[in-house]
Amino acid sequence: MGKIRAIVTIHKEQVAGGAPIFIVDNEQERQQTAFRLEKILDAAAHDLQNGTMIIVQHGGGTE
Repeated sequence: MGKIRAIVTIHKEQVAGGAPIFIVDNEQERQQTAFRLEKILDAAAHDLQNGTMIIVQHGGGTE
């Protein structure tokens, strides 16, 4: 099972706690931020198709 390391969203009212949340202004910024975090955290970005992306570290990652 993976662990959510970050959330990147355009819709701040749709998310709450559990991981760092990055609020962005538009779709382009959302994608750029998510893909940068994906590389920095050595994790995978998953698009929820609702203006939000989650960054998930799958197995073998540091806790």
